[in-house]
Amino acid sequence: MGKEIMNGLGKIDISEEVIATIAGATAVECYGLVGMASRKITDGFVDLLGRENLARGVVVTLNENEVIIDLHIVVGYGVRISEVAANVMERVRYTTEKLTGLDVSQVNVNVQGVRVLE
Repeated sequence: MGKEIMNGLGKIDISEEVIATIAGATAVECYGLVGMASRKITDGFVDLLGRENLARGVVVTLNENEVIIDLHIVVGYGVRISEVAANVMERVRYTTEKLTGLDVSQVNVNVQGVRVLE
């Protein structure tokens, strides 16, 4: 189920998958982020996802007047995790609100791992 917006020209439906893809694509552009992560329920290991699977590292919850985005990320070794997370939160909120017109109330960042950059 997505978010429905009514205006003078008609109805706009924005799916959760679209919001997740926007959030994932914005997040991977941030400095210090190696990629998105997905936790498999079967084995519990964290897998680094490629660019084609950006939405799988994102969980979007739509309530009446708010959007909550949960990101699962992998950061590079040697960067300040708090700075990377704050930057990701700010950019994902701004870009998602700008592109969709929806109010993003929360962006939660879950750091699933640290990767050594080569």
